[in-house]
Amino acid sequence: MSDQIGPVMIDVEGTELTTEDRELLRHPQVGGLIFFARNYHDRPQLEALVADIRSVRPGILLAVDQEGGRVQRFRDSFTRLPSMQALSARADRQQLKDVGWLLAAELLAVGVDFSFAPVLDADDNFCRIVGDRSFACDPLALAAKARPFMAGMHEAGMATTGKHFPGHGQVLEDSHEELPVDHRTLEEVLAADGQPFAESIAAGELEAVMPAHIRFAKVDENPVGFSRFWLQEILRKRLGFDGVIFSDDLTMEGAGAAGGYAERIRAAMQAGCDMGVVCNNRQGALEVLSALEGYEPNPESSRRLERMRGKPVIENWASLEQSPRWQATRAWLASWM
Repeated sequence: MSDQIGPVMIDVEGTELTTEDRELLRHPQVGGLIFFARNYHDRPQLEALVADIRSVRPGILLAVDQEGGRVQRFRDSFTRLPSMQALSARADRQQLKDVGWLLAAELLAVGVDFSFAPVLDADDNFCRIVGDRSFACDPLALAAKARPFMAGMHEAGMATTGKHFPGHGQVLEDSHEELPVDHRTLEEVLAADGQPFAESIAAGELEAVMPAHIRFAKVDENPVGFSRFWLQEILRKRLGFDGVIFSDDLTMEGAGAAGGYAERIRAAMQAGCDMGVVCNNRQGALEVLSALEGYEPNPESSRRLERMRGKPVIENWASLEQSPRWQATRAWLASWM
């Protein structure tokens, strides 16, 4: 592996920082933090936690999985968001854009840089991990729905992250629990599940991609997130993607094919990930950071990651509540949810 690597994204344990959290945040290889529902009690508490984290590590990138439906970490005080499947069944292009804008604007107003969204997996309740998180089961229909949603996120000042490249929708297994294997050829995958990613990249709608913990047996022996072929030859060269590549959570069972935590982070970085994500396992995070001791920051990864920093058009929640667009979008969602 090169002597230059990207940073790591970790998590913290509760609604306030512990002494161990603070020590971990100061580690030179930590560059991001992902929030979970356990980190949220109410909006003032979250804003205080964000401020505390930034006082320890001012330049850190703050993220969350705030997709809508069953994957929404911040709920009370935030707008209740529908699943993307439910939204796409009701929304026209402008409404898709407005909901993408609202999701992003609310997070930016409390100091969170970005959500790992949207899901670009084509699926119709076939795959346990995707289900109603997907906009559609048809890849072309999905791209048409996702692009205005992403445009709305951009209008709020938030970068987008498409997941899980090149598509998680056609396997039954949940990669949180095991490593799924897909037996389609490369061209079959790219002509179907890969289309939303290819179209979004070509349109300039994606700042980041998160690869799937899936092994495509006829393409490469390594799961996508550990595969130089998938990340360098296909994503970078063939699709022309120059944005951030985040690993999916390296503590998931699907990542175990690479070995222990030290082997997982090295394999992800060697394949071309710009930031490794390690969450819900403090010991795993410690092992990953120990494995990266002595490496220098990769300037290309640093350049790409800077694009993920939030650039809020509306700076705070009080101003957001005065926004006619926020009020109208909330009212429209409340009318049918």
